[in-house]
Amino acid sequence: MLLVAILLPAMAQQVEVTSLKRLLEDREEPAYYPVLNQTGNRLVYQTDDAGMKVYDLSTDQLSTITMEVVGNDVCWGGDGKVYFVCMSAGDDNLIYRTGCSYDIATEQMTRLTEPQHGAVHAVSATRGAALRAPGQNYNSSGDIGDAAWTEGSRVHVTVAGEERVFSPVDSWAGYLWASLSPDGKRVAFFAAGKGIVVIDLRGQILAMLGNYEMPSWYNNDYLVAQNAKDDGHQFTSSQIVLLKADGTFMSELTKPESMSMQPTCGGGKIVFTTIDGLLYQMQINIYE
Repeated sequence: MLLVAILLPAMAQQVEVTSLKRLLEDREEPAYYPVLNQTGNRLVYQTDDAGMKVYDLSTDQLSTITMEVVGNDVCWGGDGKVYFVCMSAGDDNLIYRTGCSYDIATEQMTRLTEPQHGAVHAVSATRGAALRAPGQNYNSSGDIGDAAWTEGSRVHVTVAGEERVFSPVDSWAGYLWASLSPDGKRVAFFAAGKGIVVIDLRGQILAMLGNYEMPSWYNNDYLVAQNAKDDGHQFTSSQIVLLKADGTFMSELTKPESMSMQPTCGGGKIVFTTIDGLLYQMQINIYE
């Protein structure tokens, strides 16, 4: 009886893929780690060797942000700028990281922090962005708004200027990919060995969504994530899935053999890449 009660709401829901198209089909270079802005009209991605580009989906224009090696912490700030971390090797052969931003309007890249050894995280916020590092922090303004990020096995949440730190689940390998829901009421993040966790702004667990990675809020009620399998050496399958934020529903958006990964959402669009670096844009309808 309990099993039936749990399954009935999920069975009543359906998801339809209404469009699926390849992006940048006339370009030869592969694209990885795509990140859509909130309105879904611009996309940043990294190339296979070094550098990052921004693609305007409305005008089909492509611009280079930098040709330097960029870390995977890339985000759009609430101020419309792109925040990211450049990496370079020092004379001592250590990797040094520099926090940077890119202004779409002026097409200018700015270095915001001095090069430092150790982790530097770019953090999206509702009014701007921040760079978090042991050596030095940076805020784009005096009030960057609300934000969520992870450090080790802790998730940090800033609400109305107050920073809160939670460790709601045990994870010896740490947390990744924290983000606020569009309405700012919940936080989703990945905990190694546990999967995607959804908490409220007081750190209380609302749902455990399963062992998926790279969660991205599609809207206030659903997230898109990556479901990848490997044999310890390489990926054996990878697909994009849709998850309800309360943990009651999951739907496959692509097949496991598609090797699709690294989803991002914005403006009702879903963009993902494949293991070969082919970018796709998907749109869906959810029927409840």
